[in-house]
Amino acid sequence: MNSNAQKRIKRAIRHRRVRSRISGSLERPRLSVFKANQHIYAQLIDDNAGKTLASASSLEIKSKGKKSEIAKEVGKLVATKATAKNIKTVKFDRGGFAYHGRIEALAEGAREGGLEF
Repeated sequence: MNSNAQKRIKRAIRHRRVRSRISGSLERPRLSVFKANQHIYAQLIDDNAGKTLASASSLEIKSKGKKSEIAKEVGKLVATKATAKNIKTVKFDRGGFAYHGRIEALAEGAREGGLEF
């Protein structure tokens, strides 16, 4: 098994462990983050109903810059969409990724946008 496959498996195990403890509701949805090589995605999810309430991704951001700067803009964008739906507090689901770099930048952008977690 190569190192990339091992990384994916370990991330999946970490994500499963985190998801066993975190569940979103309509009052306090789960802010789920997924990071790919080029893009970053964020969703607000109501796990009770199984619905995505709002989403944002780096595909929507037209500005160029470092990936961490774009991630911060995605955080602000998802916070703007959340406040439009009267969502102020969320549970942060880092998706098995380390809270560092782009994940941390997205979280800080969401906080600057007005979300609490």
